[in-house]
Amino acid sequence: MLVVGGYGAVGATVSATLGAWFPGRVVPAGRDEARARRLGGVRVDVTDPDAFRRVLDELGDVAAVVLCVEPPDAGIARITLERGVRLVDVAATARLLDAVTDLSGTAAAHGATALLSVGVAPGLTNLLARRAHEAVGGAERLDITLLFGTGERHGADALRWTLTALGEAAPGAPYRTDLPGHGTRTAYPFPFSDQHTLRRTLDALDVTTRLCLDSRPLTAALFALQRTGLSGALCRPRVLRPLTGALHRIRLGGDRFAVRVDARRGDRHAVYALTGHEQSRVTGLVAAHATRELLTGSPPPGVHHIEQLPALARLPESLAAHGVVLRRPARRGGDDR
Repeated sequence: MLVVGGYGAVGATVSATLGAWFPGRVVPAGRDEARARRLGGVRVDVTDPDAFRRVLDELGDVAAVVLCVEPPDAGIARITLERGVRLVDVAATARLLDAVTDLSGTAAAHGATALLSVGVAPGLTNLLARRAHEAVGGAERLDITLLFGTGERHGADALRWTLTALGEAAPGAPYRTDLPGHGTRTAYPFPFSDQHTLRRTLDALDVTTRLCLDSRPLTAALFALQRTGLSGALCRPRVLRPLTGALHRIRLGGDRFAVRVDARRGDRHAVYALTGHEQSRVTGLVAAHATRELLTGSPPPGVHHIEQLPALARLPESLAAHGVVLRRPARRGGDDR
């Protein structure tokens, strides 16, 4: 198994977890050759498809590729699937996920399976959305709310992605809701990929994803910046690079995260939620469990999102040993706007 980004905030957990389950079969990879080789890995740069092909040739029989960093396009996924190699992609950008989804015919033709929306958001959010959707008999509306801890040491790629996403338009309005362990919070529309994916995979008419941070002042400041339109400046390299570095060092809160999904159909209302610590670590655990299922189960060929694989439906319960707690908040919490 080749874990690309295998020494980062997410990839280190993927490599360690899979290494415990499949001793001697995990090869960490990344752009920093020295770091990769210290872990018995290889250098891989996802912006260089030809070099990626050479790495696969040199390694020989690769059972699966786990992408813990986002490539610029679907080229790496295409190379992987054309070789009949299983793929687990931790990407969170809707554009990239759509491009990989379009490779479903390629994957099926080569007997390969790719699994997308793997992590906390997207990932566990998708699984809870499916439960809530089914509980109301087919949701007309899904509200997905996330709270992330500002005290967690997120990887640089994750911070850059979050800051860049603040500059993107996201439909919906602010939403006040009860988040287990954090009380009533105001969350703001944020362009998580779930809002696009779930409209297709669950045939839900209205899906809105929102975000808040455990630091109320930082939440208010960031989304006030978004409302002024100035958040677009964050995408400029000369601003994004130093700001990412600064946020990587600052610790304003804790490492707890919370996820809540509300599904509504007429007067039916179902709520599922979970809490945990260290979102990056849990994303890695989700990716490791997904990879193990692709290797040991019987997933159908093609490209699928995590909520489309029934074997992973109980994954939230499987993560209980790692501090992930599945909760059912009081119904009234979803209506106190």
